[in-house]
Amino acid sequence: MKKFAKILSIFAVFALAFSFAGCSSDDDDSSDDVTINGSGSGGTSSRIPENFVKIPAVSITGTESWTPKSEIFISGRKLEVASFYMSDHEVTRGEYKTVMGSDPSEADAYDKDGNELTGDDNVKNNPVNNINWYDALVYCNTLSIKENLTPCYSIDGKTDPSEWGTVPASSDSKWNAATCDFTANGYRLPTEAEWEWAARGGESYTYAGSNTIDEVAWYNGNANGGTRDVKTRKKNGYGLYDMCGNVWEWCWDKYGDISSDTADTGSASGVNRVRRGGSWNGYADFAQVAHLDNREPYYRVSNSGFRVVRTTK
Repeated sequence: MKKFAKILSIFAVFALAFSFAGCSSDDDDSSDDVTINGSGSGGTSSRIPENFVKIPAVSITGTESWTPKSEIFISGRKLEVASFYMSDHEVTRGEYKTVMGSDPSEADAYDKDGNELTGDDNVKNNPVNNINWYDALVYCNTLSIKENLTPCYSIDGKTDPSEWGTVPASSDSKWNAATCDFTANGYRLPTEAEWEWAARGGESYTYAGSNTIDEVAWYNGNANGGTRDVKTRKKNGYGLYDMCGNVWEWCWDKYGDISSDTADTGSASGVNRVRRGGSWNGYADFAQVAHLDNREPYYRVSNSGFRVVRTTK
C-alpha cells in the first residue's frame, strides 16, 4: 500500500510540473497582456488597457523608398521610432465623458449602418469630436493620474491639469510651451512620425489598410454627414481602426518645414500643431496615410478628435 502511495505521489509531481510547463507554451497569447510599473503617486503596477496594440520600433535611415511617398520620412532624415502602444481606436465619446465628466462633441452620430444615434448611451462608441490640442493634453494627463501613472505633459512646471487653468480659447504662450516626458508611462498623443509609421501598418497602401478607401475609412463619400461607430471598418496591418477618416487626429508635433535635420518630435518652430488622417466630412485625399494637415492648437471643430499612445518601457 505504501509503495502504491509513493507511486501516486511521484505521478502527482510530474502532473504538476507538466501543468506549469503548459502555461508557458507557444500557443499561449497571454504575453500580449502586458503590465507596466506605474511611477505616479503610490507607485503601483498598472495593466496596459485593453484595445491597445504594440507598434514595432523602426530605424529610418533616410534612404528608404516609401509607397505612398512620405513628406516626413524624407531623404536624409534619420529617425528612431521606439516601439509603443497605440489605442486601436480613436477616443470615444463615452471614454472622454467617463474621464472628463462631459462630452463636448457636436457632430451628428451614426452607427455602422447609417442609422442616426441620439442619447449618451447610443453615441458612446462614436469618436469624441470638437476637441482642440489643448483639450487632448488635459485628457491624457487626467487619465494618467486617474490610473496612477506618471503624466507625460507639463505646463508651467505642473503635471496636474487642475493647476493649468481653463483651456484657452485662443493661442496661449504658456500652453504652447507644454513639454512632454516621452519616458513617462502615462497617456500622450503620438508624434507625427509615430502616427504615420503606425498608419502605414507595415504595408504600402494609400489608406491605412487598403487602396480602397471605402474599406477602411468614413469620409465625406460615405459617412452621411457625421461620425460613425469606431472599429466598424477594416483594420490596418498593425490592427488599428479608423486611422483614416472619422475624425482628424491630433499629434504632438508643431507644424513646420521638414528637413534632414528635423528632430524625431517634429519642427522646433511654429505654433500650429499637426493633425492627421482625415475626417467624416473630408475628401478622400485628406484620408491618405501620407497627407499632412495642421491647425492652431486652440482650434476646436466637429471633425477633430484624437487617439492616445503609451510608452512600452
